Amino acid sequence: MIFRLSILTLAASLIICAPLVSLAQDAPINRDQLEQAENHSEALANQLHALSLSVRDRDTKILSSHFSLDLVAEHWPEEAGEPVRDIRWIYERKLRMGSTRLDKAAFIDAWTTYLGHFSSIEDVRFKLKQAHFYEDPIIRTDANIYFTIVGTNDQQQREWVEAKAHITAKRKADGTWQIDHFSIKSFHARFIQANLFDEVSQSAGVYRIAPRFGSPGNQGFVAHGVAVHDVDQDGFLDVFVTGATENFLYINQGDGTFKNRSESAGVQTTPTVSAPLFLDYDNDGDSDLFMAAPGDQMLYENRMIPDGTLEFLNVSYEAGVGHLAQGFSAISADVNNDGLPDIYVASYNKYGLVMPNSWFQATNGTPNLLFINQGDGRFAEKAAAWGVADNRWSYAAQFGDLNGDGRADLYVANDFGQNAFYLNRGTHFSDAAAELGLLDPGNGMGVSFGDYDNDGLLDIHVTNMSSTAGNRILKRLFPDAMTQLDDTRVLNKLAAGNTVFKNLDNGQFKDVSATLGPFSAGWAFGGGFVDFDNDGWEDLHAPNGFISGKSLKDT
Repeated sequence: MIFRLSILTLAASLIICAPLVSLAQDAPINRDQLEQAENHSEALANQLHALSLSVRDRDTKILSSHFSLDLVAEHWPEEAGEPVRDIRWIYERKLRMGSTRLDKAAFIDAWTTYLGHFSSIEDVRFKLKQAHFYEDPIIRTDANIYFTIVGTNDQQQREWVEAKAHITAKRKADGTWQIDHFSIKSFHARFIQANLFDEVSQSAGVYRIAPRFGSPGNQGFVAHGVAVHDVDQDGFLDVFVTGATENFLYINQGDGTFKNRSESAGVQTTPTVSAPLFLDYDNDGDSDLFMAAPGDQMLYENRMIPDGTLEFLNVSYEAGVGHLAQGFSAISADVNNDGLPDIYVASYNKYGLVMPNSWFQATNGTPNLLFINQGDGRFAEKAAAWGVADNRWSYAAQFGDLNGDGRADLYVANDFGQNAFYLNRGTHFSDAAAELGLLDPGNGMGVSFGDYDNDGLLDIHVTNMSSTAGNRILKRLFPDAMTQLDDTRVLNKLAAGNTVFKNLDNGQFKDVSATLGPFSAGWAFGGGFVDFDNDGWEDLHAPNGFISGKSLKDT
């Protein structure tokens, strides 16, 4: 539970560090009571995870065990007419909250009937939003929860449910909870009439199963990446994927299938790679391959030109990019406008062996790298000289000309520090994040540029983590968070989720996340703007996930 501990530790440190924040409450926070309440919350949250599994598996016996014999349930949803179009291809089922109170037997029957509407269920999640605990004389709680169901309905349409409910429950002597009141507050069921995407990795020939984290072959705490380009110049996009045990170069056959040519191309076996990047560093017309890595950075020259054969040669040290870093991602742009592509590497640190010296103002990450292309096949590392050797545990970055001066500016997403926005001044960069309204104290994991409102200006999407547990703890610590702490914004952002900054076309940006979203996407990484439905408007994608065990308890 890294994030839960981080939020709790951070919140406690803010309370202790009086010069940093000021409390506007009469009584000091009792940490023992807070810990006890959160222990109860964790126990209840874990049982809600077990409830999730029983609903997903349609196991009515286990489902029933979570509810007391004297259960009273209210507002079970009922059909209220034909579905209505919600957003383009998405339809919402018209439902109304039922007025009949249900006992336990009727409630379980209602669940069984509703789940029968699904031909298959992919995922169910019950989450604890907020809870109050008291003794009466046993430990009891009244809590707000939400739950989601994702699956395929009996019409073979993808359908998903988002609902909120209020529950009361009592804790038994064995530590388990029995829910004795369940009242649905909102219930939205949506489906699509046609799939926009189908999962075709197996038929396309790119399906692979990685060893479970912690098992032989996958014991490193490093994420892996993918890059796409037409490496053999046949007009079809090819895919390079880094992995825990080997890399894969999938060559597009032009018929919807791919063939792995990593061995013959010389890129199957390399030191551990976190993120690949295709670029034509020598301007010979083919795409070469740079690889950010937790170790020495790597560059492989594509010999398609001039040899006519797809083969990559390791030129890392000849090209001068074999610098040691905790490279987590890499991007490219011509930062000095000399017609040659340069490379920027976002460098993290050895998390676990080294801990950040602050949860939101860390300065002990490894410095980022900027390789300036010298035009003779070599690069010179100039991050410090250009003012972009950020050391705030950088995770990702993006180049783009956001002020229209013809130079590539740079946004850096930092995990444990404020994000940076470096304006390109021609011979150096200057961090203008604060003056432009682009500071973002969230746990930055990705950034992308796009014009979401089609006004001709580049806007910014920043991928951060969101946490139900984190928000729950913050609300318990600071019930009036927005007015209670001078710097509560920092705390809120660490658990709030992704950010969208609107370009105001006056040199300033505005955080419009609350208006457009909010964008809670869990442990989100990468992602960004893409027009999924080809309607001319930029949509947002936020992949997420983290290392987890065999159950939902430790996700």
